[in-house]
Amino acid sequence: MPGMERPMQASYLSLAVSGDLERRVEEAEQVLSSCHLCPRKCGVDRTGGETGNCGGGERPMISSYGAHFGEEPPLVGTHGSGTIFFTGCTMRCAFCQNYEISQERRGREIACEDLARIMLLLQDRGCHNINFVTPTHFVPQILRSVSIAAGMGLSVPLVYNTGTYDTVDTLKLLDGVFDIYMPDAKYGNCETARILSDAPCYADVMREALIEMQRQAGDLVVRGGIARRGLIIRHLVLPGDLAGSREVFACIAEKVSRNAYVNVMDQYRPCGRVSEFLRDPRFSVLNRRLTREEYDAAVRAAREAGLHRGIPFGNDQQESDAPAGT
Repeated sequence: MPGMERPMQASYLSLAVSGDLERRVEEAEQVLSSCHLCPRKCGVDRTGGETGNCGGGERPMISSYGAHFGEEPPLVGTHGSGTIFFTGCTMRCAFCQNYEISQERRGREIACEDLARIMLLLQDRGCHNINFVTPTHFVPQILRSVSIAAGMGLSVPLVYNTGTYDTVDTLKLLDGVFDIYMPDAKYGNCETARILSDAPCYADVMREALIEMQRQAGDLVVRGGIARRGLIIRHLVLPGDLAGSREVFACIAEKVSRNAYVNVMDQYRPCGRVSEFLRDPRFSVLNRRLTREEYDAAVRAAREAGLHRGIPFGNDQQESDAPAGT
């Protein structure tokens, strides 16, 4: 499009040229015959028509795509983040705001070639990146589609936008493919995660996944107001501190980086399957929105942990030519 800045080239292009990307695709596709992409390790044969707990089969399934302007400012820039929403999820969050997509699995199956064309369409519209939302259970199909798209001219960075119920083994398949990771840091307590998100051992899985993402991509690098590489970590504060925000921030600061870009989010609202949990006195607070005092307490906890970069810390557009030290 006329007048647009030249897109920033992504690291997967060198893997495509060397042939390593195609080898990575083949390795990932082998997992589908006895699927262990996520910590559930269902072991189903997705190449033989079976589906796992996530609802994923052999072909990718998406619900929508387009230029998204509601993401964090370094992703959105002036032309938006090229967002692709996948159907299904490895988790079952009671309060999921995309419940119809993640748990009712509304969407359509497409071929990897079509997914590649969608990426190119979003790039042609000027999007600064391709943002895969809830991608874990479709990692092999995404890699195949990226390989196809790279051969057709895709060059913008890729964003792995995940709930962070990811195994380190699956993340290693993405090393050098994704420049930007956007993980949720949902819970500091495994038991709460098991009950509210059907995600056993979530806090432990999250910690190891964040460490691996940091190893691959480092702290967020912003150039010209646009994210180039690194991590953008999201934490949704829940009423009654059900998310264990202080523990989450301590994990990020101590295990990942004190220079991590963190978005402390206040947009919780009762939705999804929340009504199923309201009779339990531990979770009755989920029937209301977050209070100002609860959000401010979470932000204080983040600052006390040593975190200082992101939202609402006031420097979300911080420029850097190289990742900050940890």
